[in-house]
Amino acid sequence: MQKIIFGITGLTLGGAERVLVDIANELSSKFDITIFTLYGNGEFEKELVKNVKLINYQKESYNELNKFQKIMMSLKLIFCKKNIYNKFINKDYDTEIAFLEGPITRLFSIKNNRVKKIVWVHNDINQVFGQGIKAKIKKLLDKNNYSKYDDIVFVSNDNKNEFEKTYKIEANKHVIQNYISIKRVLEKSEEIVENVYKNNEINILTVARLTEQKAIDRLVKVHSELIKDGHIHNIYCIGDGPEKNNIQNLINNYNVQNSFILLGKKDNPYPYIKNCDVFALLSKYEGFPMTILEAKILNKIILITNTAAREAVEGYKKSYIVDNSENGIYDGISHVIELLKEEKNKENNNEYNNEFIINQIEKLVKNK
Repeated sequence: MQKIIFGITGLTLGGAERVLVDIANELSSKFDITIFTLYGNGEFEKELVKNVKLINYQKESYNELNKFQKIMMSLKLIFCKKNIYNKFINKDYDTEIAFLEGPITRLFSIKNNRVKKIVWVHNDINQVFGQGIKAKIKKLLDKNNYSKYDDIVFVSNDNKNEFEKTYKIEANKHVIQNYISIKRVLEKSEEIVENVYKNNEINILTVARLTEQKAIDRLVKVHSELIKDGHIHNIYCIGDGPEKNNIQNLINNYNVQNSFILLGKKDNPYPYIKNCDVFALLSKYEGFPMTILEAKILNKIILITNTAAREAVEGYKKSYIVDNSENGIYDGISHVIELLKEEKNKENNNEYNNEFIINQIEKLVKNK
C-alpha cells in the first residue's frame, strides 16, 4: 500500500485543517496515511478515522505555548529544520505533501530524491504574508522552497495565477478544489444547539477566523450604516482570532451590540449555518473557502466579496458576488435584505457533488 505523509501546522479549527481531515479520512481506505503536525491538541484530531496515523512534533497547541516557547519553536524551525525532517518525516513514505503555506512548506521542502513531493497553496501568495519587509524576505526564501517540489496544487485558478506572477518555477501545477465530506456536514447540521437567532428578523451568519484578511471590522462599519438607514438585520460571527478584542471594541463604539454578535468558536458550526437566512464571507482576499462549500451543501443564500472565492459559487443560483469594498458590501447586504422581505427562503435545491475531487487527488499521488 502506497504510504503518504501530509504536513500541516496543526489540526485546529480552520478551513485547510478541515479539508485535510476529510481528505485523509477518505484516502485512508486506499493508502497508508500519516499526518504530521507542528502543534498538537487540535480540535479536529478527534475526527480522524482510526487508520489515519498522527504525529505531533509539539504536544501542545500553538496557543498553549508561552512567549518564550513560541520564540524557541520559531528558531528550531529555522536552524534545526533538517534534524526535524530526518527524525519525523524522512521515513519510508512514497509521497510527502506539505498542505499549508509557511513553516510546513519550508520543512517539507528538504531535498529527498527518493520520494515524490507535493505542496498545496490555499491562498493568494501575494497577500498571505502581508506587505512589509518581513513578508518580502519570506517570499524570496520561499521561491527556493517551492522550486523543490515536483507538483504544486492550487485550490483556485486565481491563486494559481497570482502565484505565477510572483514565482517563475518549473513544476507540475494543478488546480484541485477543496474537498469536504457532504455526509458529515449534513449529519452534523442536525445537532440540536441553542437558538441564537432573532425570530421574524433577517439573520446573517459569517464563519471566519478573526484576522485582518476576513475584514470583520469593515463588516461592523457597514452593518452600522445599514441599521442607521433602516435596513434592519442581525449579523452573527462564529470564530476566534487575534482581532477579536479590536472587533468587539468596534461593535461597542458603533453601539451595535444587540445586532452584531460574536459567538466565539464552535466545534460544530453547521446547525448555525443551516438555520441562518444568509451566509456571508466578505473577506479582503480568499482561496477556496470551505465555509462556502458547507453553506452550499446546506442550501443557503450566499453573499461574498469579489475574491478567488467566486470560483466556489460557480453555478450556484443562490449566490451574490459584491464589490470588495464597503460600498459593495452595503449594496449587497441591502439587496439581499430586500429579496428576503419579498420572499423569505424560497426553496431552490442545488445538488452539490464533489467525488471528482478525490479522484483528482488519487491520480496525483499515484502518478510517479
